[in-house]
Amino acid sequence: MSTAILTGQPVPGSPLEGDLRSLGFDVRIASDAAETETLLAAVPAGQRVAVVDARFVGHVHALRIGLTDPRFAASAVPGAVSAKPEARAGLTRALHTTTSGNGGGSATAVEALADHIAEAIEAEGQDVHRPDLGTLVATVPGDPQARNEARQAVAAVDEEAVRLRTAVKSRDGFFTTYCISPYSRYIARWCARRGLTPNQVTTASLLTALIAAGCAATGTRGGFIAAGLLLLFSFVLDCTDGQLARYSLQYSTLGAWLDATFDRAKEYAYYAGLALGAARGGDDVWALALGAMVLQTCRHVVDFSFNEANHDATANTSPTAALSDKLDSVGWTVWVRRMIVLPIGERWAMIAVLTAVTTPRITLVVLIIGCALAACYTTAGRVLRSLTRKATRTDRAAQALSDLADNGPLASAFAALGARPWLRPAPVIAFAGGAALVGTALANSYGSPVVVVGAVAYVVLSGLALAQPLKAPLDWLVPPFFRAAEYGTVLVLAAKADVNGALPAAFGLVAAVAYHHYDTVYRIKGGTGAPPHWLVRAIGGQEGRVLVVALAAALLHDTDFTVALTVFAVAVALVVLVESIRFWVTAHKRGAPAVHDEGEPA
Repeated sequence: MSTAILTGQPVPGSPLEGDLRSLGFDVRIASDAAETETLLAAVPAGQRVAVVDARFVGHVHALRIGLTDPRFAASAVPGAVSAKPEARAGLTRALHTTTSGNGGGSATAVEALADHIAEAIEAEGQDVHRPDLGTLVATVPGDPQARNEARQAVAAVDEEAVRLRTAVKSRDGFFTTYCISPYSRYIARWCARRGLTPNQVTTASLLTALIAAGCAATGTRGGFIAAGLLLLFSFVLDCTDGQLARYSLQYSTLGAWLDATFDRAKEYAYYAGLALGAARGGDDVWALALGAMVLQTCRHVVDFSFNEANHDATANTSPTAALSDKLDSVGWTVWVRRMIVLPIGERWAMIAVLTAVTTPRITLVVLIIGCALAACYTTAGRVLRSLTRKATRTDRAAQALSDLADNGPLASAFAALGARPWLRPAPVIAFAGGAALVGTALANSYGSPVVVVGAVAYVVLSGLALAQPLKAPLDWLVPPFFRAAEYGTVLVLAAKADVNGALPAAFGLVAAVAYHHYDTVYRIKGGTGAPPHWLVRAIGGQEGRVLVVALAAALLHDTDFTVALTVFAVAVALVVLVESIRFWVTAHKRGAPAVHDEGEPA
């Protein structure tokens, strides 16, 4: 339960008390500012509290987004201010400062008290979220005529239409915007009215996608058609969960994590389903399925690394970025540019249609070609931005890139050699090590000890690449190069083994490691920092895992290599999943800030 304190007696006929109760507030009335302080002190420390001007006139949804959004410690709209438990101390100080500076418990201190409190909180340096109300009304009229005009303004706006419109993500792909969101928002409202939560819808989306993967695994035409339809329905639910969260403001730390990780689990499980279905028809496409997963994961790492390197950079200007912003201001180019990157909506629609009308091999080949072209486009644009950008990158950004690199104890030992003038540029060192490793694996037969030599060289170069802070313009390329090297090596060695089960085992290993890397990203984006060092050491770091796989290929028979990959995959999955689930559930119970991605679709 949350508590709302009305400053003064409500105006006769005002629905304010009922509106606040409908939002989950226990309403209390203070006759003056001194009583407001007394009532505030009586509210349990673990509750959200709001101070609302009794003369407030406005939409219920204006109060909802201004007083109940769980993503912000403190928020306000005209005539109302709210604070979560972590911001209660600031609100209490602001109230005391405001009333003390306006004659203590005088009646004048009650008028506009909520607005004064919000200003005082900001004066202390604490952020107060002030949502964009758009056409929604939130005001404190000073006389009966102004009140009547405000009420007329409230009646003139269809609040429910605004709420439905704003439930849709502000920036999304063409397919999602025009083919899904026009009706999925109504599904979100249906769910809200029946008490369903975004996490329940997210779970339903995952289960639907897994059933779709199972249908694809049957290898029959009917199964493929059902798989395509179910994959599309899973995506509808995937859009619905976020719209439900925005519609009802049910954001949570756990929900953001589930939404992000389930998206990857759904897509990669579907790739596996396609491979299993193809195998039933006598076609082995596990290498294509694994290649698609590797490519898609590397694309995401490029996105994450670039954003982390630049989101808090100072003097962050670039003529390339200016041109991009200009293109985004022209209608048709916006949609062309969003479709070129093959976001999740377009990608899943393409996969679903191709699954239903073609074969798994064609589906995966087209997917890889499309993702490769999208990767070239986005990466080239980001390289140009980085080279033309005048920016000073922060220590926080350098640390984030270092965490994304996922170096373990072996590489860290070489990084400890310290800064050397010749240890630059870092992306060149990382690329050289990865290219040499994957090239060696490609050029030699299975079991060749030369691959182990390449892996040892890669370990050394992985450490040297991080010997200095990653603050140079292109240093954000280091984590993607490491991901491509690790995943690519596993793919090549499993393919070289040329034995049944090797590629599926490699798929499982890469999926487990990719989960760890995505988990690292979401922790950094959520401001909670990277996974603990012991976890990185326990699973070897990216260079350690490469060395283990290379040694296994050199020392074990091809069938034993398959067993080793399987055991390694299970071990990594168990360690990272147990620690990750423990962390996110604990963070959710602690009331960690709710993170909700409103950026470009992945």
